Amino acid sequence: MNDAGRRSRRSLARLTGFAFVLASALPVAPLAGQDDAMDEVSATLDALHEAASEADFDRYFSLYAGEAVFLGTDATERWTREEFMDYTRARFDTGTGWTYHMLERHIAIAPGGGTAWFDERLENANLGETRGSGVLVMEDGGWKIAQYNLTIPIPNEMAREVAQRIRALTGGG
Repeated sequence: MNDAGRRSRRSLARLTGFAFVLASALPVAPLAGQDDAMDEVSATLDALHEAASEADFDRYFSLYAGEAVFLGTDATERWTREEFMDYTRARFDTGTGWTYHMLERHIAIAPGGGTAWFDERLENANLGETRGSGVLVMEDGGWKIAQYNLTIPIPNEMAREVAQRIRALTGGG
């Protein structure tokens, strides 16, 4: 190979390397289908809140995965799906559910697309602003809630006082 050929190959190699570096610095577009998955997760959460508001037991629990866990606002409230079904059935059988209106929601989809997690700010007539967070999994061709955690956010300025009141109520140290 002559000098001109070697220079041409080196130039091509440099150009290819430069193009690779430039391309790797560009913002990455969302994974194909990720926007659709996020919309489906959001629709599942909307359906959950709607079914709860309507006290629709069957629809509500059709949105939970088989091994789901619900974490309530009380420290003792860690329910398996079956335990939560028992608690909820008694309430929903009276025709009364619970209504939460979504104020803000953030959703992320794991690489591979089979798991999602979320956090959402909610408004409830009795509790005021609450927060829901949790995990959804793809199960039987649809998104199912594997864990839901309902909390009541406490302003930092009130945290110590609230913690002291909880300790006094529960007899904690």
